[in-house]
Amino acid sequence: MATFIALGNFTEQGIRSVKDTTKRSDAVREMANRYGVTMKQIYWTLGRYDVVTVVEAPNDEAVTAFALAIGAAGNVRTESLRAFSKEEMAGILGKL
Repeated sequence: MATFIALGNFTEQGIRSVKDTTKRSDAVREMANRYGVTMKQIYWTLGRYDVVTVVEAPNDEAVTAFALAIGAAGNVRTESLRAFSKEEMAGILGKL
């Protein structure tokens, strides 16, 4: 499974109903499962991003479909980053 970091910002719709954000996170976790994606952690943050999520997915296509589904709901806009563990990075560096 590949690890991804998702950085999120509330949309106008999302901030208007921000009191429901923790409830929505439960629904998003269930949605992730339908795409074969596992939400490992979610944090509400201060600063440039409102939400940071760590997810695992079998491939880029699954996490992209999941991110598009989240965006279509209209509460959060996301930016996804592929993350590599120390072991994965060592394997990549070994190919240099």
